[in-house]
Amino acid sequence: MRLQPPAGWRSLLYSTLLLTGACWAKKDKPYVKPTKFDFIPFNVNYFDDSDVLLFEDPLSHNVYRSDNAGEDWALVKGVPKGKLLELAMHPFDKKRAYIITNEKTHYKTDDRGKTWEEFTADTQASIFREALTFHGGDPDRIIFNAMDCTGIFCEEKTLYTTDGFSKKAKFLREDTAGCHWAKSTEQFDTGSKIHNDDRILCVVKGRFSPWRKDYRLLISDEFFQDDQEFEPDLEPGRTVQGIVNMAVVTRYLIVAASAEGTDEMALYVSDDTLKWHRAIFPHDHKLVEEAYTILEGTNYNIQVDVLTGQPNRPTGVFFSSNSNGTYFQRNIEHTNRNSYGLVDFEKIYGIQGILLVNTVDNFEEVDRSGVAKKVVSRISFDDGRTFQSMKVDDKTLHIHSVTDLSNSGRVFSSPAPGIAMAVGNTGDYLKDFEDCDTYVSDDAGLTWRKALDGPHKYEFGDQGSILVAIKDTESTDEIRYSLDHGKKWKKVDIPDDLKIKPLQLTTTQDSTSLKFLLEAIDNAKPSVNGYIIAIDFDDMHERQCKDDDLELWHARKDKDGNPTCIMGHTQSYRRRKADADCFIKEKEFKDPQVVTEPCDCTDLDFECDYNFVRSEDRQSCNLPTGVPMELPEGVCKAFGPEDTFQGSSGWRMIPGNDCKRTGGVQKDDPVERKCAEAVGPPSSGNVEVTVYDHKGQHFIDKVYLERTGVSSGSDETILMRTERGIFMSTDHGKTFEQILEDADIIAIRPHPYFNDMVFFLTATTKVYFSTERGRNIREVKAPLPPWLDVNNPLPIMGFHPKYKDWIIWTGANNCNSGVCDAEASVTTDRFDNWRTLQRFVGRCEFIKETQSVYQQIPPENDENKKSREKLIYCEVRERETNDLENNPFKLVSSDDFFEEPPKVHFTNVVEFATMSEFMVVATKDDKLQTMNFSATADGMDFAYAKFPYGFSVEHQQGYTVLDSSTHSIFILVLVNKAEKLEYGSIIKSNSNGTFYTMALENVNTDRLGYVDFEKMLGIEGAAMANVVANTWSGNFEGEGKMLKTMITHNDGAEWDYLPPPKVDGDGKKYCSGSLDKCSLHIHGYTERHDKSHTYSSPSAIGLILGTGNVGEYLDKKSRGDTFISSDGGITWEFAMEGAYMWEFGDQGSIVVLVKENAPTKEVFYTLDEGDTWISHQFSETELRIDDITTVPSDNSRNFLLWSEDRNGGNLKTINLDFSGLTDDQCKLDEDNVEVGDYYLWQPKHPNLDDNCLFGHVSEYHRKKPTSKCYNGRLIPHLHDIAKNCSCTRRDYECDWNYERQKDGTCKLIKGLPLPDHSLYCKADENRIEYSAPTGYRRIGGTTCVGGTEMDLSTPLPCPEHGNEFNKKHGASAWGIFFAITIPIIVATGVGYWVWKNWANKFGQIRLGEQSSFDGEAPYIKYPVLVIAGIVAVAQALPLLIASLWRSIMSLVGRGSGRRFTTRDSFARGRGDYAIVDEDEGELLGDESDEEV
Repeated sequence: MRLQPPAGWRSLLYSTLLLTGACWAKKDKPYVKPTKFDFIPFNVNYFDDSDVLLFEDPLSHNVYRSDNAGEDWALVKGVPKGKLLELAMHPFDKKRAYIITNEKTHYKTDDRGKTWEEFTADTQASIFREALTFHGGDPDRIIFNAMDCTGIFCEEKTLYTTDGFSKKAKFLREDTAGCHWAKSTEQFDTGSKIHNDDRILCVVKGRFSPWRKDYRLLISDEFFQDDQEFEPDLEPGRTVQGIVNMAVVTRYLIVAASAEGTDEMALYVSDDTLKWHRAIFPHDHKLVEEAYTILEGTNYNIQVDVLTGQPNRPTGVFFSSNSNGTYFQRNIEHTNRNSYGLVDFEKIYGIQGILLVNTVDNFEEVDRSGVAKKVVSRISFDDGRTFQSMKVDDKTLHIHSVTDLSNSGRVFSSPAPGIAMAVGNTGDYLKDFEDCDTYVSDDAGLTWRKALDGPHKYEFGDQGSILVAIKDTESTDEIRYSLDHGKKWKKVDIPDDLKIKPLQLTTTQDSTSLKFLLEAIDNAKPSVNGYIIAIDFDDMHERQCKDDDLELWHARKDKDGNPTCIMGHTQSYRRRKADADCFIKEKEFKDPQVVTEPCDCTDLDFECDYNFVRSEDRQSCNLPTGVPMELPEGVCKAFGPEDTFQGSSGWRMIPGNDCKRTGGVQKDDPVERKCAEAVGPPSSGNVEVTVYDHKGQHFIDKVYLERTGVSSGSDETILMRTERGIFMSTDHGKTFEQILEDADIIAIRPHPYFNDMVFFLTATTKVYFSTERGRNIREVKAPLPPWLDVNNPLPIMGFHPKYKDWIIWTGANNCNSGVCDAEASVTTDRFDNWRTLQRFVGRCEFIKETQSVYQQIPPENDENKKSREKLIYCEVRERETNDLENNPFKLVSSDDFFEEPPKVHFTNVVEFATMSEFMVVATKDDKLQTMNFSATADGMDFAYAKFPYGFSVEHQQGYTVLDSSTHSIFILVLVNKAEKLEYGSIIKSNSNGTFYTMALENVNTDRLGYVDFEKMLGIEGAAMANVVANTWSGNFEGEGKMLKTMITHNDGAEWDYLPPPKVDGDGKKYCSGSLDKCSLHIHGYTERHDKSHTYSSPSAIGLILGTGNVGEYLDKKSRGDTFISSDGGITWEFAMEGAYMWEFGDQGSIVVLVKENAPTKEVFYTLDEGDTWISHQFSETELRIDDITTVPSDNSRNFLLWSEDRNGGNLKTINLDFSGLTDDQCKLDEDNVEVGDYYLWQPKHPNLDDNCLFGHVSEYHRKKPTSKCYNGRLIPHLHDIAKNCSCTRRDYECDWNYERQKDGTCKLIKGLPLPDHSLYCKADENRIEYSAPTGYRRIGGTTCVGGTEMDLSTPLPCPEHGNEFNKKHGASAWGIFFAITIPIIVATGVGYWVWKNWANKFGQIRLGEQSSFDGEAPYIKYPVLVIAGIVAVAQALPLLIASLWRSIMSLVGRGSGRRFTTRDSFARGRGDYAIVDEDEGELLGDESDEEV
């Protein structure tokens, strides 16, 4: 088949030698010439319309060229040997090609490889994507995808040229993940010549996040110079994050987006780069990541196949879009796919409307039990509207397609008009490839006949006059060919008795050539040889075809033989008759010319207009519920109930259709429509209430399955379990239906990483699951019954964060006398197959791989990557027995599912915990009777945790791992375990989890290990905790715990009491005095009935609610009131008298309160951040509300109240729907936020005036309280990092073995050693230096720059890095020169200024012309000048040398640079920070003292 370049469906061409008028002797057979290589030629490419070819030598990385259609080969000239990285052919210029090297110098040709010219780029070509991206209208415009791998990781960046690399490539943008010209195909048109020329679209990293979930689409018409770029609104009024891919297909630009929490993807389509629409599929189908395939489309629609079956036995559904790619209709179901996403689908080349697919006949059995597929073949002659079987006489033919590809390029057809070939069989189903024969059709698949026995590779030439085939076997020595459309076949032997295995048979893309190319290998040992065999039919006939040798062949015909219409015309070709004794021998490689005739318009020439969807019977086009109609300009601005306008009929002619309109009423004529129906009724302005009664005594489980930002549908799904069964609601609790009525479900387990997937467990091996948020539930079997021992609870299911079908199951085995063995098993295909991991286990978990913000060069062998993804840690008993005496757990790991013996990391294990950034392991030391901790950030290398000196954890003490979301681990260690008097100390680690310092003492906890400590969601470093204030009391047991609430704004480095509100609900002032005696106290985590509830929400930035009181200590909850803060806890306001539960909605624009533990019939809500509260009655009688919930993202305008009597029963759910309050979506303009419905809010530290928090000023989007609109789709909350701040005391905390003093300073604890900072070198082998301890360390995550850098001191070299250290800190000749001369020049200037101003310095008094002190006198002037200069030099020299050194280091890339970067830069620590001289520190001493 014809060779295909990487992009699209373009093929690579070559030409045949043209016959002149000279007379040649007729030959009986084609000329065959093999060329042998000691390697296998790779990536053979033709220059279009020529006999010139190129290919790669993959072993020596060289390029070979032939200028006579493959008969002779030689290395290209002018290119260094062994440098090839990639060979790229220009898809829009027949003479250009590019050799991309592994260096910065590359090569180009514009004469089909005859000569090569150098061009350069400042960085290496990317290996993560194709190096070059081409412009569809200007061959000189090329994008160069590059990477910078000077560090450990590789960062992608993009260059470009507009002159075909005549000059060095120019810088386009960094942080890219693929860029495309808008006009990447000849068909795509932005509608503007300027934009067609220069517009570029790039997928780039997030503004302040390097993670893939935040990747964005940016557009520039100025090559991204001077920040000239914009982000298009892919959704109405909203940009979209999580862009993963972009492609230009014919005249469509397609962008794919994903989101955390789902593997579903959204496709966005544009035909001009400005107007975007999300591709809408039928409600029962969704696009899943790596489970959809964009097929070969047309100029008037997009065609997609979507996976529907199991990933390991896939089937799909074939869809076609309307002409703007917005709405997709189902064409045929159960298409045959393979696990690589290839689909058995192909169009007949050059003929509109004919396509072939393979479908799976026994799809239900395949999906249910994994039996072998029974594949059948179908063909359509009307663009997929209807399908029929293919026939060989009266037998049904089935053919192997793309999933069994045995050649390159197209499988069945070529530009040879109507000629098609295939490997297949007749019968009921498709047989194995080796059991099939070769068939041919010369009427575009309408009828077929057997051509050759056995499977063959085949190719078409001379516009179908020549068919060439070679048997697809391990060894053959002959080539077959036909000159009469495959009716008769002849053979020609391969010279030299050569037996070969064919790899690829090809010719030019347009199939006009008489020359073919066969790639093959032999069976030589120990290594095979490669061959390129040239096959030439050029002189087999002495004449060229004339008109009477040709026929007019109609591409599509009805049963009467008349041509049929597609897109408003018939389609015919002039081609050679099958029995004509001639060749076309088309000069200049002209493609076959199509002959068209227009047809009268019919219903088939129309499609649904924008936003309309075709009905199931395809007879009408209707607007989906809730979708607005596009209104003509100026209509329905102010209308009454009966006002009308002329609007769309719902139909439009398919763009590009050229049918002839007949007289009379047209299908797309405008029709009269009512304004009220088009615009829809206005919002009601009310909160709607829906009450639903339930059977049962208690709500046992309630689970939200929330859609993500890219999820299809509009459901808000809840699963709920009572004693009566499982119930599901898709409308946020307005209605429920019972599911799994016959199953005895004991637990609902949602997938923690994929919101759409949920499992329903029984007490047996029977398990039910859904991948569609509770719909289409299927039954599977687990290897063992689930582990249900309440005395030794273990997680039954463990989930992989990346692969949703990888599941660990912990089951109960050998249950004798009520004692069971805990056994862990793993599946990688969602319960189909199981493998035992370990027996007698505790917890087993997949270990989440640490995300890298940079690309890493992939290993040649992909096993390392796969192994890391298989990493599992398990607690396993030392001996395989349930005897607990002297049989502790050990912690083991495996990266091959325990096929090999596991690696033992720790023995005597108490427990291990995994968090967002770390894994922590606790072990016992029986000898010292202590508990030890170790931590790892990558799941591979552990570091021993060093607690504050003298701070030991006894065996019997408890601990709670609290948080690790700010690059540090917070652990509470129980200090007092007396019942109802429990409290502990919170210790905090450094950025790699090894060194711990005291963060807060006497923190309240309970007997279960819950702790009154909570981070403020969405705000960096803010947390609240309750401390026991009377632990020192001699009557502590009698008094009980007396609690105070404290807050930190810098991640635990400093803690303060909460300031009280100014007034209470009656407008009266609270108590006065110091915060120690009068502050706000909030009830914490230990008192919550539902531990999932929080003070704050990540989508409601800065809003905090709590129940408590003002005073010296925290009072009983029943005496408390409810308070709100809108500035991250700095100031508080009274919200409501009494204790209330709360919930956030619509990203904080709605906050709802309901009374806690008391009968009520009303809720209160605020729409203005708590300034005003509105009451709303939800019931005629008072109900006891047990809980209030909404979707986990807090982005719904629906809330659900859960009511049951105190002793159970009378179960009700009450839905509160706030969507009726407004139907206006808030407007957000990132370039000018304040003009819309948002304002920029800056979190701050209460003791600072500059809004600096964590070393920078952050700006967040918040809806204006006065805006009457709703947020809708989740907005990107962080707008900007306004600046990085100078370092202050608030950016530091006490180092290990230091403790905070009352004045805020950190001092070494008496008798304790200084911390050994050289250990940082062991943790980071690439570290060059470390600083001697100062008593301070930077807070993990702070991005401050300069200022009071309290952790910096004398730099010391890391072991084995002395040379690098000396090179970094040694002064060069230029450095010495500048360090000496610049201070002297400055000092001279300072001395001159002192001399000029000497008199003023002393406050001289002049009386007339007399002077008591003549500053002009030589004996004064010159000594003063000299002394002043010396003093200035002495004072300035250390400061200037340090400053100069920092500047030089910054210039050469060794300085600290911009602080706000990524977690990687945070974790690199302090080794690359600039050094502060002691004198410079003294200059900053005043500020330092002030801030401490």
